[in-house]
Amino acid sequence: MKTKELSADILIIGGGLGGVAAALGALRNGRSVIMTEEFDWIGGQLTSQAVPPDEHSWVEQFGITRSYRKLRNGIRQYYRDNYPLTEASRAWGDLNPGAGWVSRLCAEPRAGVAVLEAMLAPYRGGGKLTVLQPYRPVAADVQGDIVRSITVRHRDTGAEITCWAPYVIDATELGDLLPMTGTEYVTGFESRHDTGEPSAPDVAQPDNVQAVSVCFAIDHVDGDQTIDKPDNYDFWKAYQPSFWGGPLLGFKAPHPRTLEIVERSFTPNPDDDPLLVDADQRRNPGDGNLWTFRRIAARRNFVPGAYNSDICLVNWPMIDYMEGSIIDVSEEEKARHLKAAADLSYSVFYWLQTEAPRVDGGQGFPGLRLRGDATGTDHGLAMAPYIRESRRIKAVTTIVEQDVSMAIHGNALSRQYRDSVGIGMYRIDLHPSTGGDNYVDVDSSPFEIPLGALLPQRVRNLLPAGKNIGTTHITNGCYRLHPVEWNVGEVAGLLAAHCLETGLTPHAVQENDAQLEAFQTRLYGEGIEIRWPDVRGY
Repeated sequence: MKTKELSADILIIGGGLGGVAAALGALRNGRSVIMTEEFDWIGGQLTSQAVPPDEHSWVEQFGITRSYRKLRNGIRQYYRDNYPLTEASRAWGDLNPGAGWVSRLCAEPRAGVAVLEAMLAPYRGGGKLTVLQPYRPVAADVQGDIVRSITVRHRDTGAEITCWAPYVIDATELGDLLPMTGTEYVTGFESRHDTGEPSAPDVAQPDNVQAVSVCFAIDHVDGDQTIDKPDNYDFWKAYQPSFWGGPLLGFKAPHPRTLEIVERSFTPNPDDDPLLVDADQRRNPGDGNLWTFRRIAARRNFVPGAYNSDICLVNWPMIDYMEGSIIDVSEEEKARHLKAAADLSYSVFYWLQTEAPRVDGGQGFPGLRLRGDATGTDHGLAMAPYIRESRRIKAVTTIVEQDVSMAIHGNALSRQYRDSVGIGMYRIDLHPSTGGDNYVDVDSSPFEIPLGALLPQRVRNLLPAGKNIGTTHITNGCYRLHPVEWNVGEVAGLLAAHCLETGLTPHAVQENDAQLEAFQTRLYGEGIEIRWPDVRGY
């Protein structure tokens, strides 16, 4: 069967937050776009991976792009338009539907999908945007330093489409286009010799990457909801990392910032007032009670009877899978690790139902129920694994720990770049890794996103749009979260559109002061902040 062919101004492989933002940036500027996505939902870590947004403390005031604020406001409005909120919650300006402590906007993944689809809808209707779903990339046509086309394959049918475009954006979760196109990249830990980073090891460890996690949503209702004993439950029940302080299946775990062993609580459906939740990571990391930490539906936000239970999103320390990397391994090994990560998540859930200690001295919460309907699956877990770390381009500019660490900059802003194209803030937050390392958690300062980090050293027309930018293993820990990924993707889409309009290459925009200033002015007009106001790190 002959492979179908399509063409557009800009080809975006991956429909996560970075991919959607890239598409919107290009489409707003009149460009035609093909965007692919391998899962049934667009939105990546916000939706198919089911992770409520990890954001900085000033997100309601400043420090995000205009379009990311439109997404956040859109999710709140979606609840006001469609959900039976109480009058108090409906009037809550900074409505937090889940009243989770991890973020000021914890919501069900479907709400994020609905709003992202609505943001793209007029461009799909107008014929400027083609979305290929579910498709994943399988081959690339490359001539010298130019990527000419990417061939994608339907996940279920095997049908293939070759997509041609002057600019190609890699918005995949693992930087899948980098090896496919021969774009130079790095993985895992760089060495201290190469980067000078205080937290880097003496020798590079390319296979040592952050754990993946298969998240899931749960509620707590009457009756015995206990599932069958999962595959490999006995293995995971006995599993104990050397630095954990106890079995992985337990409420004891290292505190990310201090590494002391702490015990978290778990109380389904506490009768708390959602309007009193202050989700500010400066004051309280919020993970003391695992139920409310990443809660995505607080029943008291809704009229009585609408929700019989809160819905809690499980993205907790004990579901971090550390047994192997899924980067640059065979498809068989990748599938084996992802199956084992899912087994771990099922095992955690089964342990919660049957053996978890309760405050009344008993064991287990048999009323816990998997909410696969909330995550869009029949199997009960999230649609996609939560990916914290990707392949990363060898970039014109590599962001290192010294650029953002408060130990270097004090309680002030981080390094300023002449070519800043955005801003972000999060602690350097590295989860345990496949090499057996504990958390690496470093105080960071509000930072900028240099354009040079979006430019491969050699390849001319391939741009990253997510965790595949020019960070290190260490700095990926603060550049990998929702609003920064969105900012990176949006800039990639705008840069491709700008280059098509001006005839410049991305590298020429970055290298020439006048051209860079013109592009930064364009970003300002698009609602992208490139400098922080005078705020302090935490």
